[in-house]
Amino acid sequence: MNSKSWQPTATKKILELRAAVLSDIRSFFFERSVLEVETPVLSVAGTPELGLESLETQLAGPRQETLYLHTSPEHAMKRLLAAGSGDIFQLCKVFRDAELGRWHQPEFTMLEWYRVGWDEKKLAQEAELLLKILLKNHYSLGPSKFLSYREAFDTHLAVNPLKKTTELEKKLAARGIDIPTEIDWNGLLDLALSSIVLPALDPSVITFVFDFPADQAQLARIKYDSGEKTAARFEVFFQGLEIGNGFGELTDPTEQRNRFKMALMQRKHQKRPVPPMDDKLLAALENGLPACAGMAMGIDRIVALVGKLPNITKAISFAHPL
Repeated sequence: MNSKSWQPTATKKILELRAAVLSDIRSFFFERSVLEVETPVLSVAGTPELGLESLETQLAGPRQETLYLHTSPEHAMKRLLAAGSGDIFQLCKVFRDAELGRWHQPEFTMLEWYRVGWDEKKLAQEAELLLKILLKNHYSLGPSKFLSYREAFDTHLAVNPLKKTTELEKKLAARGIDIPTEIDWNGLLDLALSSIVLPALDPSVITFVFDFPADQAQLARIKYDSGEKTAARFEVFFQGLEIGNGFGELTDPTEQRNRFKMALMQRKHQKRPVPPMDDKLLAALENGLPACAGMAMGIDRIVALVGKLPNITKAISFAHPL
């Protein structure tokens, strides 16, 4: 074993920056009377989302059941909202399998918060204010930019991403992008977003991209605009990095159950793990989830931005080696 393998991956300076970020976040929400909560890390239901994989463990003893480390506190926090908690936020560790790279770790810290009676546009304004507080002493920030997913693709690829055509694949191929042979439409959109659209955004400006394709948000409301369906979802980017994901939350239990069923069927078809459906979340929705908007931010990415770090490894006390 390397004699230095016991040492932390983060320096004292970065630990101090991290503590300041967490303190500023708590102060921000306390000043706005948003309640800090804590929910379980272990759940009887893993995530059905196609873009994520849960880590699982076995509970010993007479029950011997499979439990899942949460990929987000979303389901449990929505159960609190349905029980009447009001506006809430949480800072916690979350876990995702098959994620390890420059900006990914299997264990990382997430901020998640919910505002009752808000939509995603109002929530984005609050997210912008929070980010400017966290980043203002480290960057010269100009006015933030707000644009739709369709506008972003139209500007940088001259295609409409809300309509499935062969034009997008042609545009990517013309730019020398290597396209996997077995890629679905959403995979193609993600490839275009990461390889063409995001690198073209101004890295010095906080940019919010709204109204993602309708089938790219399992837990968001669906909206109709000029005959086109979009999800009440946005992502926020800075310095070429995605640092947050927000939703106008889906409150319809029947629609949510149908989406879960579809995702689990797709997982089975793809020969991927098929966790149990989260019946407790669905029961909470049936009881009545208030209209709300919610957002998640990656704290380690924010610390890396504040510390001007090349990846999140040094933003975490004991990161998993790359």
